[in-house]
Amino acid sequence: MSTKKRKPTLTPIEAAQLHHEALVIDSQEPGATSGFLFTENMKEAMDEYVADGLSRGEISVLLQAMAVREIQTSEQARREYMGLWKKAGVNIASATYAGASPPDGSFKRSLTMIAEARAIIDALGSDLELVLTSDDIERVYRSDTRGIIFDFQDTIPFGSDVDRIELFYNLGLRVVQLTYNLRNLVGDGCTERYNTGLTYFGREVVQKLNEKNMAVDVSHCSEQVGWDALECSSDPIIITHSASKEICYHDRGKSDPLAKAVAERGGFFGVAAISGFLQEGTVTTLDTYAEHVEHLVNVMGIDHVGIGSDKCGPGPGTETYFEFPDNLGPFQTSFLYKKD
Repeated sequence: MSTKKRKPTLTPIEAAQLHHEALVIDSQEPGATSGFLFTENMKEAMDEYVADGLSRGEISVLLQAMAVREIQTSEQARREYMGLWKKAGVNIASATYAGASPPDGSFKRSLTMIAEARAIIDALGSDLELVLTSDDIERVYRSDTRGIIFDFQDTIPFGSDVDRIELFYNLGLRVVQLTYNLRNLVGDGCTERYNTGLTYFGREVVQKLNEKNMAVDVSHCSEQVGWDALECSSDPIIITHSASKEICYHDRGKSDPLAKAVAERGGFFGVAAISGFLQEGTVTTLDTYAEHVEHLVNVMGIDHVGIGSDKCGPGPGTETYFEFPDNLGPFQTSFLYKKD
């Protein structure tokens, strides 16, 4: 991977103006309704939960529910929340309501998270809208408001019941990643031991997603799941947040042949802004990020490459704005960690 420096073509002021005037869609912003807000009341609650010996995962669930109540009851909390959107300059973000979690309880957890997100949208009135169609995206941009797309980063909440897809569609779900890092009933994830493709059930899931006009996402999927999805989907498939394996190898990255095939079928590749996917180590630069973008533009064409930051709060991972003490362990193991 090269470390070439790029000469800016715009001044910082010009770049900021372009960013804030353009329609900006982040195809993966995992915590837009579950990790942005961290009010003084929430900070006090965090201290109490830590003193009570709760785990990081347990605290996250409680604080997410508290964020809803804060937005519903506090004008200051509403300003704080919308202030982050305006500072970011993002018009539309796709947020996650199913991800890496134990299968037990995943259905209920996704329902709860979607209900919390809908409550936040309702409390914010016209400032934040649920995006269900491409027309909604255009309307949100023209009205200078903000929009949320509901996505899943795993199909575990569906269980073995393909009809649950319709249930979640009716609740607003529009983007579904077929697998997370490991194997599920649909197929293999990108870090699974054997990296095989879609199961027969997985093909049924893809067909049902096509029937409902929902986007098929293969970001965390094995390479073969990506190829299988391309083969059996009647619609384009997307990669909402990943990086180029050719620039820096990572199990989460995608090969040039798969990226090119996605583009040839009308699909999209959102480039993630997580250091470990872009280069070795936990610290990276915009030059490294731009190298992945430029490479994929050369492979896929500029109309098929965008931003899928996979970023919520302070790094180096996806994180949230919740300020957890160090003794609660790293984000990657949060749902397993218990304080002694």
